[in-house]
Amino acid sequence: AVLLPTVSDTPRTDSALIKDYFNSFLLKKPQGEILSGDIIIGTNWAQDAGIYEFTMGVDGSKVKGRYSFIYVLENGKWKISHHHSSVMPEAVLPTPITKAEVRDLFQLWNGALATLDSTKVAARYSKEAVLLPTVSDTPRTDSALIKDYFNSFLLKKPQGEILSGDVIVGTNWAQDAGIYEFTMGADGSKVKGRYSFVYIFEDGEWRISHHHSSVMPEAYLAAGPVKQLAEATA
Repeated sequence: AVLLPTVSDTPRTDSALIKDYFNSFLLKKPQGEILSGDIIIGTNWAQDAGIYEFTMGVDGSKVKGRYSFIYVLENGKWKISHHHSSVMPEAVLPTPITKAEVRDLFQLWNGALATLDSTKVAARYSKEAVLLPTVSDTPRTDSALIKDYFNSFLLKKPQGEILSGDVIVGTNWAQDAGIYEFTMGADGSKVKGRYSFVYIFEDGEWRISHHHSSVMPEAYLAAGPVKQLAEATA
């Protein structure tokens, strides 16, 4: 048999190599379901090709893929002679975005701030996002922690503006890094900071995968840590 697996470049052309692949794959406790397919029957062989989906028992995640199985009648039993599994290609094709559109993603986040709803702000972040906020030592590594940070920050009624920055566009990711300034609606104060946003295309939408915000270091050093941290916000 030949196995061309989804996440290994190595063709598995004997029983030992096939077993080696499944030693890793089975750690995820997968269970598969055929969603759609077409069958062809020949003389002592058959083909089934289509789309299947795996549910991983270790974390409940689901993964779709394309499959081709060729079965042969060998020693009185139907066995797999050929198994080719591949990712859904449209899910990994580049999603076009311009530098101007990347910059506009900030306005989606800023608009969420304007709602003063931490749930809506947290929804702008990806499933496995990391937020390193300006005035909290705690890395925010899940939606609950991100929401918790904005519960406090939104009390200041912030609205942000990018003053300067540089954008890089990759394949289904983009980066925007530079200087932004917040105006606090609660008291009219203004605070500058440095920002890094990394965006990824997830579930059909551009979301924040990484957000790092920090004080302007020269002003921080000049003012002293106690005063600057008291004034810093976003």
